[in-house]
Amino acid sequence: MQRIAVMTSGGDSPGMNAAIRAVVRYALHHGIEVMGIQRGFFGLVNDDLIALGPREVGGKIQEGGTFLRSARLPEFKQTEVQQRALEVLARRRIGGLVVIGGDGSLAGATALHQQGFPVVGIPASIDNDIVGTDATIGMDTALNTILEAVDRLRDTASSHGRIFIVEAMGRHCGYLALMAGYTGGAEVIHIPELPLELEEILATVEQAWIREKAHVIVMVAEGAAHSFSEIAAYIEEKHKGFECRVTQLGHVQRGGRPTHFDRLLASRLGVKAVECLRAGQTGTMVGLQGTQLVAVPLADVVGHNKQAPAEEYQIIRILAQ
Repeated sequence: MQRIAVMTSGGDSPGMNAAIRAVVRYALHHGIEVMGIQRGFFGLVNDDLIALGPREVGGKIQEGGTFLRSARLPEFKQTEVQQRALEVLARRRIGGLVVIGGDGSLAGATALHQQGFPVVGIPASIDNDIVGTDATIGMDTALNTILEAVDRLRDTASSHGRIFIVEAMGRHCGYLALMAGYTGGAEVIHIPELPLELEEILATVEQAWIREKAHVIVMVAEGAAHSFSEIAAYIEEKHKGFECRVTQLGHVQRGGRPTHFDRLLASRLGVKAVECLRAGQTGTMVGLQGTQLVAVPLADVVGHNKQAPAEEYQIIRILAQ
């Protein structure tokens, strides 16, 4: 394999640049040229590629986002669009591809693999919702961003005796809300894996005030059964003495400099991805299981959403008292 390509696709996550850097420099060390595909699968289909050398990835490890940029291309599900991508790869004399992204990006990688092209995926998603790996690139940075926001909100919540309802990202997997609530000391955590009735949420809030807590933090995942605004409205309607404030963190969770954990994870996975390409271990996603790097078949990954570890919830409730 004399030349490979690397792309980032789907939602950006802190640490993607570190992964690109590792892929490029490790491949070059082994005499393999690297092309960077700009704007994901859209750029691949439209032949938007640039050569990447050591200097092109210099000074990128600490930057959030992705310097290759990202885009979504739902049409990539179509066979004719995939064929256009394969034609570009053949014309550019590219023998292998590294795809950095979430479930949708890995689905695109799987489609190319099924067409016979050597592909290795790297999981990058702040939601940590990809099976086959304990951690995804960007998850740790997002958690630290959420935790900092919760800590700040608690200061003002305690000062005014208010209830703060905070929404974290997580449409199908409530990992961010669960872990931020765990380490942020939230009294209530509402995630897709553990749907709570509005009455249960109100009862927990009331018990917190009975125990004379100075504040109440309610963490809600965006994909939970009840939205943060719905919860606030219900609490204020049923208990006229309660005053709620809502905070939707939104895309601020995606940005920022990647943490040490995310830089290290991204670098290790980038190296592992190149090793897999060199060894012919393609049609796989590299991941972290325990302390070991592994290569998991893409067929075992795509379309299987990981669930947040809901068994931790009872411990969280005890510690929140």
